[in-house]
Amino acid sequence: MKKILLAALMLLPFSVMADHLDVIQTELKEGCTLNQYLEIMKDFNEQWGKNNAYHAEVLTPIQSDNLKSVYWIGRSSGAQGFGKAWDTWRAEAADPNSVAGKLQARFVECSDDQSRRGYDIH
Repeated sequence: MKKILLAALMLLPFSVMADHLDVIQTELKEGCTLNQYLEIMKDFNEQWGKNNAYHAEVLTPIQSDNLKSVYWIGRSSGAQGFGKAWDTWRAEAADPNSVAGKLQARFVECSDDQSRRGYDIH
């Protein structure tokens, strides 16, 4: 039985898929604490991310040449998944009454993005 399963697996076409990392370097504005930013991230994941196949975490530096910045790390399934989520975010964030619009307003109030990068994970 194991040989049959192994043979069947070897005949299946394998495609290489890579997750996508969305890395945003940001600095918190005066009056916005790390805990407030983490609360925005939590709400983002629960209210928007889970419906759009995007999950975020925040990295805080312990040792770095830049101890002021925090890093938003968003993960989606591949560049195509990220592109779909990004298109949705841009469209929805334009409406200040939407979930994305309200989250975007909180981001603007709390943080100042310094740079954004995208990476494939293999």
